[in-house]
Amino acid sequence: MNAKFVSVEDDTGKVTRYARHANGGGFVAPGATVAESARIGQMTYVEHGASIGSGCRVGHGSWIDREAKIGDRTVIGDGVRIGRGTVIGSRANIGSHSRIGSGVLVEHGIHLHADSTVPDGGEVLAGSRRAVRVPAARTPAARTPSAKTPVVRTQAGKAAPRSPAVKPPAEQRPARKSKGRMAA
Repeated sequence: MNAKFVSVEDDTGKVTRYARHANGGGFVAPGATVAESARIGQMTYVEHGASIGSGCRVGHGSWIDREAKIGDRTVIGDGVRIGRGTVIGSRANIGSHSRIGSGVLVEHGIHLHADSTVPDGGEVLAGSRRAVRVPAARTPAARTPSAKTPVVRTQAGKAAPRSPAVKPPAEQRPARKSKGRMAA
């Protein structure tokens, strides 16, 4: 680490002076709260008003926007964007290169796979401890989530499309056809 402070000018000409976090070397804006035990990776920016709990690990090149709240012992991968006013519970795991929109609620203990996307105002609720992947709409929205799988909700309150990586419970799956030979 070369300098303890770095000044960055935004598109409007406003200059923000970021301090380097002692544990990891990430950039922390004035007014942001980061626990000493948290590790903030190189080239990660934590904006004004954001709060990161104790024992958190934030990967290289991530961006935590204004007023975002990250719970204790949460792991955030490399290149993740956490939107403005988002709340992530304790012991959550956000995979690398994920995009979490503004005003999102991610409950405690949720695991999002790499490259996941949660739209603005969405909720990732803990129906179980199973990992969930929330990519762009690839599956029909008509599929109803079960009580055992995590549910992602949009601002309108409707369930967001889920990835095929999250399978419905066995009682909702169609029976498999046998690939063996038929008896004569």
